[in-house]
Amino acid sequence: MCGIAGAVGAIDGRVTEAVGRAHDALQHRGPDAEGRWSDVREGRGAALAHRRLAIIDLSPDGAQPMRDEVSGNVIVFNGEVYNFVELREQLEAHGHRFDTRTDTEVVLKAYAQWGERCVERFNGMFALAVWDAARRDVFVARDRMGIKPLYWAQADGVLWFASEVRALLATGVIGRKLDRAGLASYLWNGFVVGPGTIVEGVKLLPAGAMARVDERGVMGAIERYWAQPTANGASDQTDELAWRLREAVERRLIADVPLGVFLSGGVDSSAVAALAAGVSRDAVATFNISFDEAEFDESPYAQRVADAIGAEHHDIRLTEQAFSGQLDDALASIDQPTFDAINTYFVSRAVREAGLTVALAGTGGDELFGGYTSFRELPGAAKWGRRTAVTPTPLLRGAAAAVTRMKTGRPGEVKPQTRWGKLGDALATRGEMLAMYQVSYGLFTQAFMSDLGEVEFDGAVRYGLPVERADELSAQAAACGELGGISLLEQALFLGERLLRDTDAASMAVALEARVPLLDHTVVETLAELDDATRFEPLGRKQLLRDLALDEVDPSIFDRPKRGFVLPLDVWCRRNLKQAMDDTFANESLCASVGLNAGAVGRLWRSYQAGAPGLYWSRVWALFVLMHWCEAHGVVL
Repeated sequence: MCGIAGAVGAIDGRVTEAVGRAHDALQHRGPDAEGRWSDVREGRGAALAHRRLAIIDLSPDGAQPMRDEVSGNVIVFNGEVYNFVELREQLEAHGHRFDTRTDTEVVLKAYAQWGERCVERFNGMFALAVWDAARRDVFVARDRMGIKPLYWAQADGVLWFASEVRALLATGVIGRKLDRAGLASYLWNGFVVGPGTIVEGVKLLPAGAMARVDERGVMGAIERYWAQPTANGASDQTDELAWRLREAVERRLIADVPLGVFLSGGVDSSAVAALAAGVSRDAVATFNISFDEAEFDESPYAQRVADAIGAEHHDIRLTEQAFSGQLDDALASIDQPTFDAINTYFVSRAVREAGLTVALAGTGGDELFGGYTSFRELPGAAKWGRRTAVTPTPLLRGAAAAVTRMKTGRPGEVKPQTRWGKLGDALATRGEMLAMYQVSYGLFTQAFMSDLGEVEFDGAVRYGLPVERADELSAQAAACGELGGISLLEQALFLGERLLRDTDAASMAVALEARVPLLDHTVVETLAELDDATRFEPLGRKQLLRDLALDEVDPSIFDRPKRGFVLPLDVWCRRNLKQAMDDTFANESLCASVGLNAGAVGRLWRSYQAGAPGLYWSRVWALFVLMHWCEAHGVVL
């Protein structure tokens, strides 16, 4: 796990200095070692840089950029390829010889043997760049699920790439201009859906994609070598899935550094912890974050799971005072504005300070096994949308407004922005699943978004998504059936564009490697072959995952209202954070510089403080993070 950066094209001293600045900006991702390399002929070539967080083969032999003495190829690699031992054996059978125990050298030799199709053999999480000495170009690729990011931009005849947007900004050659489509996406989702970013001209290489960049700095066609499998419901056999889950966890326990498991006490993290305990020779170390606020504290459940599986459990208390003291660092860890990343930052920091370098997490269980309320609510909502499809839109919205008033009571300065408040927007989708999904997850009603920001929702962005991405996902979801389609959208959007990206930035800010075994691509592919009843029912219980991983744990532990891991931000926003948020939202020039209407921002903040119905903390927090991030990084319209 590391940080990478580089430039391809017209390379001179100015460019190598700029790569050095990006390299410096990634120091937090790899505190153990660093390296730089370049190859320039007649003013063209590549410059690569790498920050190392040593996980496997801690010796200097694992340093990057790593050069293959036989082919002359050079790699910078971020992530882990978990099946590197099997691949190494295959490569040795082809005559390759190895000087290290690293997966990096395996990836480098695999490219020499199989070319760009080598990525189809990798099981893991990765973003990589390989300088092909014979072709004099750079091959870039990301893992199938998009666990590790790779951002790129073109400027001055050079293609720049890095593990973080902030590293590209640190080069000093990328403009700090707010992307209007990115702003529209952010205000809808609370994060920016790729391939665009919040910064104009900076792009994210899609998950499961690869491309080549020639020595002129021109990127060729981006090819998807893997796509989320279409659910076909052809099988009710779960034996293979059980084996895949066990293998995925076992592979992710390989490390030459201290390793543990995040354990919240919910089904997903408990399943990963139980599977790890089942395949590990030693007691598994588990870690839980607890709070003084009882309504947010699930530590008793985590302790019961740990006792049941024989784990060595550690409870770490996060107080409001500690939160306030670490908030600046948490905000500084955010690579792109997002309303959700600091949760992961605080748990990552606590676990890193406890002495771990690698932690397994239960990320993906809800999306894959139907744990979210969306699996129960969206099918019914879509049905009502189709039933009212012939009703004129103005009449629909008028009726929805009346129902909302009846359900929520008298509104504040800002009308409800949650469930009932979005009823009119939901019915206006006419039951189309992608649109319904996006409306249900949207931070604001479409009417308030029009008041809130200088954004364009038609044209480049539709329902908070880039139009091409919306078309692609709509077609994919339709091909999966109702529940399979919701799962696909949860994986692509909530997981791929939010949770995984936030986890990467937040965990790497403290040099912690987060591994997500439930998102092993073989697990995802096997699940897609199961029929809906086996995979999802009873809805919301994730019974299949319980049956396969938690048969020795008392099921009553999980028979409680579902709650994701969240900080008590609603409470803290009204107390210790109040002054900072007051000052930020009152800054009219800052509002204008990021395309926000100061009047609408003020109304939202006052309504939230007054306890108006239908205004959750996430709405004001999303705006606070956007304004804070843009001010900190000098990004303006």
